[in-house]
Amino acid sequence: MKIPLLDMRAQLGPIRSEIDAAIAKVIDKGAFILGEEVKLLEDEICAYSGSKCAIGVSNGTDAIVLALNAMDIGRSDKVICPSFTYYATCGAVIHAGAEPILIDIDPKTYCISPQGLSDYLKKNRKTARSVKAIIPVHLYGQCADMDSIKEIAKKYGIKVIEDTAQAFGASYKHDKAGTIGDCGTISFFPGKNLGACGDAGMVLTDDEKLAARLRILRNQGADPKDKYNHIYLGHNNRLDTLQAAVLRVKLKYIDSWNMKRQEKAAYYDNELKDTGLLTPYVPDSNAHVYHQYILRSQKRSVRNAIVDNLHAKGIDSRVYYPIPLHLQTALSYLGYKKGDLPESEKASQETFAIPVYPELNRQQMDYIIETIKGAL
Repeated sequence: MKIPLLDMRAQLGPIRSEIDAAIAKVIDKGAFILGEEVKLLEDEICAYSGSKCAIGVSNGTDAIVLALNAMDIGRSDKVICPSFTYYATCGAVIHAGAEPILIDIDPKTYCISPQGLSDYLKKNRKTARSVKAIIPVHLYGQCADMDSIKEIAKKYGIKVIEDTAQAFGASYKHDKAGTIGDCGTISFFPGKNLGACGDAGMVLTDDEKLAARLRILRNQGADPKDKYNHIYLGHNNRLDTLQAAVLRVKLKYIDSWNMKRQEKAAYYDNELKDTGLLTPYVPDSNAHVYHQYILRSQKRSVRNAIVDNLHAKGIDSRVYYPIPLHLQTALSYLGYKKGDLPESEKASQETFAIPVYPELNRQQMDYIIETIKGAL
């Protein structure tokens, strides 16, 4: 039995006719750049999330860069983000001209540690003056501890930019991910819970002035009333109309897809609870949407043996993320060394993901569970 980590064909099959029709409509109109579908998607995302403004952009990484640019965060500024996440978060900070400060994670949620954040700012008071933003990553599908993060940010006068790439549809105390900080960035990469058929992204904010600036920055910095008058140093970071059309179709299904992920996660939780593996921890404040279902063995050798056995049985399993950011070769100039952020390092050695997509059936899940137990 072959089981991928995500089956895109299984997801698209039932809605293929709707997607084909949406694409055909865009082609018939011929408006491929910032066409009507982009504005309609932005409005629908606002209605879904509760955000006042939504700005469609080219991808999730560019969403972070644009958010930093719009807040005038760049050269000589510092931005805090977690070490245990995908490179794009930190890479966006660097491409915006700022310096990333890497912080350890909460070992239960794998999101940035508020205690680690607070400790860093207290111990590095001179550096803290240069910190202009915090980017909490809502990793694997659930929110970071946003109350604590916002309290710390307020104390130091720091902006909060939520990286919601993996948590679209998740919530924190009834607020949707991406609507809690000063702004939230979204990735619609095809593998995300809500994914386009290519690259796409979005920025959410309640600040209308910030939103207006973001719309200009994404479109070469051009004055909306005179496209040949460039009032900011902007970028070509527009959301394609075709991708917006696809996302409008898929947005209608996101809650049902996320609910199915939650149901499958609950089944895994129950079936794997006595294996000695750690199943995902979800605080009462969070509604987790399980972009990834993460298991943990406190022995790296056991983790590796399970992953190898899953692969041998045709089951896709991945290690996210085998090298934390502070130990990445490209970021060695930042001066971190092994042992600096121990929780991030342990998580990279002990965690692994198993399939949890909505179309996964009970027979497939039982096969995955049996394979894990067999390896143990």
